[in-house]
Amino acid sequence: MTGTGASSRPPTFVVGSGGLLGRHVRLALERSASPVSTVSVPWHDPIAARDVLRSELTSFLGSAAASSSAANGRVNIAWCAGAGIVATPADELETEVSLFRDVLDDLRAALPPDIRLALFFASSAGGVYAGSADPPFTEHSEPRPLVAYGRAKLAMEEALTEFCAETGSVALLGRITNLYGPGQALSKPQGLVSQLCLAHLRGTPLPVWVSFDTIRDYLYVGDCAEMVVAALDGLYEHARTSGTNAVVKILATGTGVTLAAVIGETNRVFRRRARLRLPGAGTPSHTRDLRVRSVVWPELGQRSQTPFSVGVRRTADEIALAYAAGTSALPTQVSEISIR
Repeated sequence: MTGTGASSRPPTFVVGSGGLLGRHVRLALERSASPVSTVSVPWHDPIAARDVLRSELTSFLGSAAASSSAANGRVNIAWCAGAGIVATPADELETEVSLFRDVLDDLRAALPPDIRLALFFASSAGGVYAGSADPPFTEHSEPRPLVAYGRAKLAMEEALTEFCAETGSVALLGRITNLYGPGQALSKPQGLVSQLCLAHLRGTPLPVWVSFDTIRDYLYVGDCAEMVVAALDGLYEHARTSGTNAVVKILATGTGVTLAAVIGETNRVFRRRARLRLPGAGTPSHTRDLRVRSVVWPELGQRSQTPFSVGVRRTADEIALAYAAGTSALPTQVSEISIR
């Protein structure tokens, strides 16, 4: 486990700090002078992953309880991990859900009575609202996932809600829209903005399986990370005033962007048209319009947002550096892009 600094702010353990969101949450916490702990988790081995998380989280909670590092007894856990994508098979997602439930069981056993625990869980707006009616969707819209990915996110939300009810902890169930920005794992068939940038650099065609009028809400990862940190700061107070220990919150820009507009912006950045391959119609699980509008805790979204053009440029610059360096992190090819 790694940790940084001593502060009057609550210490935070970031699970999944090597991923797109986790990396930026860690950086945002460090900028705010918050003590941060992380650990490398062998996600490919669920048994070993649980052992590592049990050991490190127990140590984290015990250290906070035994020292003055926790502010007023408060500690945070930000769960930013998630190996699954829309196309992940149901059995693999069930393994991820089971591991999450096991970790919550371990937290129940390890939680000291004098610690006030606040958690953030990275869920998916696209996953849970894919089959819902009447966009733009809000926190009050009925979740209707179309594939196992969305059902898995809902199952994890429910498990964390039960944990909070039993332990008195509080949680933010952050239903995040389409994240993009520097740090996207290009080896996965996801991340439209990043994959478009890579296709531009290589001059290779990118397969597009959905219509150009497909609408999504693209949230810059740095902005999302700042929202997560602000949420953890104010979560206990918001939970008290709202009367719920598990707060469902959509993390989004509130602006729908079409696929055509995303392609147009990357064309503008690279000053040429992307090569696209149009294999055919979209899959049955594809939803054309996934606009959202958050009506819960709106103050979290009332902060300056990175303009889409700026976010695309930053993403393109990072991928261009990796491409020029010939890094092994770049995939050899992408056969299909998943657009949540």
